[in-house]
Amino acid sequence: MRIFLSAGEPSGDLHGANLVRTLRHLHPGLECVGFGGEHMEAAGCRLLYPLSRLAVMWFLRALANLPTFATLLSRADRYFRHQRPDAVVLIDYPGFNWWVARRAHFHGIPVFYFVPPQLWAWAGWRVHKMRRLVDHVLCNLPFEEGWYRERGVPAYYVGHPYFDELPRQRLDHDFMARRGDPARPVVALLPGSRTQEVQRNVPMILKAAAHIHAARPDARFLVACFRDAHRLAVEEMLRGQALPIEVCAGRTPEIISLAHACVAVSGSVGLELLYHNKPSVVVYRISSLDLRLCRLFKTSPYISLVNLLAGKEVYPEFLTDHCEAAAIADKVLGWLDDPAAHAAVVRELAALRRRVAAPGACERAARYLLEVLERQKRAPRGQAA
Repeated sequence: MRIFLSAGEPSGDLHGANLVRTLRHLHPGLECVGFGGEHMEAAGCRLLYPLSRLAVMWFLRALANLPTFATLLSRADRYFRHQRPDAVVLIDYPGFNWWVARRAHFHGIPVFYFVPPQLWAWAGWRVHKMRRLVDHVLCNLPFEEGWYRERGVPAYYVGHPYFDELPRQRLDHDFMARRGDPARPVVALLPGSRTQEVQRNVPMILKAAAHIHAARPDARFLVACFRDAHRLAVEEMLRGQALPIEVCAGRTPEIISLAHACVAVSGSVGLELLYHNKPSVVVYRISSLDLRLCRLFKTSPYISLVNLLAGKEVYPEFLTDHCEAAAIADKVLGWLDDPAAHAAVVRELAALRRRVAAPGACERAARYLLEVLERQKRAPRGQAA
């Protein structure tokens, strides 16, 4: 059996890797191939291209990479035509993965969407594309299964794969011990995993840190960068500033664990913050044009997955096209200055985690996929499973 996977985000690479391991464990000898990153490759997926290094968002960024995307789509099409995998699994990254779905659908290959795009939040009319191109949606959020089924899309709730990864994290306790000081609270700054997120959000986040430091000189700041190139970029932005900030790469779990409160760019890291019960401010700065387009298509009241799961604003949000540093700082200072307010948020996050943070998403997804393919194999020719 052969499965083609396509993941174009660092988080998608992580989820894809866990899914690949589970599939290969349940079905020894299964071959996995496709687009992804180093985690998927380490898990045993043969990469045709390291797509997770090409994580881009927003219209102009996507346009600039159109030639690369066209080349990759042509490569996928050739693979579908000549190698014909038993299934195609898409992981997030809808801009490109819709086109992969089209080619797989054209070749009659079943398509599964694992970590599907949040259509219910952004222009729900696009569900017709999901209905036409995708055979099975493996839902990550509890309400998604009903939403899709009401619109004629086969859907199955598996849970969020982030909660498979988090219990396996092993913290570097030496790193944490060197930075632990109960008298000086840590504020974690999480600038996102994409280069454009770092470029747009870090200046605002650093200004927020300066406001916090002015009011609470005892506070310390740890920046959790995804890769070394981001660390170097943040250190360059800090040049000449006298703030108690340390910038680290590859230390996100440790920094979150040390934090009293966090400022995080919107993304799946919000689920990690939830898992650790960390009061956080969620930010996302974009261009004025992107913000106007966003307001045209956005149908959800929240951008944070945590707030969507809670059904209310547990994490203060700032989706903005201008600097909101002072307002962001005020939210963090509220948790630093008021232990009762901080404890109330922690309790609310702990209750939400008990409701939604069940591990096992990758195993449920893998078993569902393999069962569907087995039914199709047993079904009489021409009859759907």
